[in-house]
Amino acid sequence: MSNDNKELVRRLFEEGFNARATDVFDELIATDYVEHAIEPFRNAEPGKVEGPKHMRSVVDWLVEQFPDVKMTVEAVVTEGDSVVARVLSEGTNLGRLGGVIPPTGNRFSARQSHWYRLAGGKLAEHWATRDDLTAMMQLGVLAPAAPPAD
Repeated sequence: MSNDNKELVRRLFEEGFNARATDVFDELIATDYVEHAIEPFRNAEPGKVEGPKHMRSVVDWLVEQFPDVKMTVEAVVTEGDSVVARVLSEGTNLGRLGGVIPPTGNRFSARQSHWYRLAGGKLAEHWATRDDLTAMMQLGVLAPAAPPAD
């Protein structure tokens, strides 16, 4: 079962996000889905959403900002009904960042951890920890702090 769960998460990123074959979400994502990941520039979790529809909107949202976005699954670990993936995300910012900041034209490469709870053989709940600070610095949205004066 753990290999099946790993494959489910790999397909989510490889087929759904990278190949943009978002019909796969009907197969992988529970309709009754809880999203705990907060978008950059937001302060609230989406909460309970219609899973496949929500995931399609996430892909649309990402591709609008980063038309060449690619998410490489570097590792997947399972235990019980949980699956965790370490993912390297990369892309060029050509659309309004988070819907609010004009495109920078810069590339980013940053890691994320995605945690999923499975139910009924589908992904039913999601948490994410992203390195948004590194991404924002690479995109030119934030500048590194100046070194302290001697």
